[in-house]
Amino acid sequence: MIDKGVTKVFEGVLEAKGLKFGIVCARFNEFFVSKLLSGAVDCITRHGGKADDIAVAYVPGSYEIPFAVKKMLQLKKFDAVIALGVVIQGATPHASYINNEVAKGLAQLSLEFGTPVTYGMITAENLDQAIERSGTKQGNKGVDAAMAAIEMANLTRAIGK
Repeated sequence: MIDKGVTKVFEGVLEAKGLKFGIVCARFNEFFVSKLLSGAVDCITRHGGKADDIAVAYVPGSYEIPFAVKKMLQLKKFDAVIALGVVIQGATPHASYINNEVAKGLAQLSLEFGTPVTYGMITAENLDQAIERSGTKQGNKGVDAAMAAIEMANLTRAIGK
């Protein structure tokens, strides 16, 4: 995988000890989001992080997540911020509009602030898909987002801010 002649390789490790995390949760579809949050916190603590090093902010819905993420990033207290929300497609195309804007906003914030922002959003077509992705058949997207946050925070430290 690594070409000959490479002298330095940067990788993030899955060790949360000493890292601080912000988590932004949407209240809309709280039944699912609470499972994503539990998964994310469990992942961080199982990888050596402390619950005291995790701050959680709640917003009304997924559309408001980028705003709260930006406020957390402005504090410069977190090694990574995790966004958790669930948008379920209904009879109108609103879900795709919300999901697109949230994804673009989070990516832009991560680049703007130089701090990892991970995407723990479920974009489901129905309730069954939301159930599957919040802790059953398809795993837990909160865990996935926390794993990515841990790795990216460590990668950022390895490369140097």
